[in-house]
Amino acid sequence: MANQDTRPIGVFDSGVGGLSVLREIRALLPHESLLYCADSGHAPYGDKSQQLIRERSLELAEFLVRHEAKAIVIACNTATAAAARALRERWPNLPVIGMEPAVKPAAAATRGGTVGVLATVGTLASAQFAALLDTFGQDVHVVTQPGVGLVEAVERGELKAESTRHLLTAHLKPLLAAGADVIVLGCTHYVFLRELVETIVGPAVKVIDTGAAVARQLDRRLAEAGHHAPEQAPRAVRFWCSGNPASVAHAIEVLWGERIWPDPLARSQVFRPGQH
Repeated sequence: MANQDTRPIGVFDSGVGGLSVLREIRALLPHESLLYCADSGHAPYGDKSQQLIRERSLELAEFLVRHEAKAIVIACNTATAAAARALRERWPNLPVIGMEPAVKPAAAATRGGTVGVLATVGTLASAQFAALLDTFGQDVHVVTQPGVGLVEAVERGELKAESTRHLLTAHLKPLLAAGADVIVLGCTHYVFLRELVETIVGPAVKVIDTGAAVARQLDRRLAEAGHHAPEQAPRAVRFWCSGNPASVAHAIEVLWGERIWPDPLARSQVFRPGQH
């Protein structure tokens, strides 16, 4: 009989974008408790050095491990490329689930043979992304576009602002001009702009992200280890941040869709790492 493990699942991102992945995890695994770390004090990661991203990722993962996380989800394409290997080497017995832009499903979905990838500068420049193109992009034309400024817009909760629409339109224009009929959202922040993306590109263009696939992989890893929480387990969601807790709490409320209570006994709250 499988163990029933009530320890939480730890998730981190450069900021609040990883909440798109957290949302998929909660939908698939509703009985699990969740810890989320937003490194908003260092966001965005896309223009940071690989060394800094790796150091931050190790520090955040260490924080989650100290809070008894039974698995770590790197809810960031850029951090996965920079640090997934280091985390797996540091904690070889802990499931570490990373993510990557959905080039494989996009290549399978395109009708015209052109795929557009909207991602951060760091993700597009990574060896991991180059390997993805070598493996799955050989038979399609892949056009890339760095989404400069989009992470900051999401961090501010400006999902429907006219300035965000203009910025997003400018980034999508070259992908559409190249004939892309599939757009990959290669950053967890961008998933919160999906509705706006779909409005801009129109119904003939398919939009893909990898949040649900990451949740399914986490589910498989927990099942293999016998570490699912029992259905009757009390569920809690806790948030931490490295930035200003007040502003991050507001962004989380906008993106997560729930009130973040300051009461220390509440099931959803925001702390800085080092507290509690």
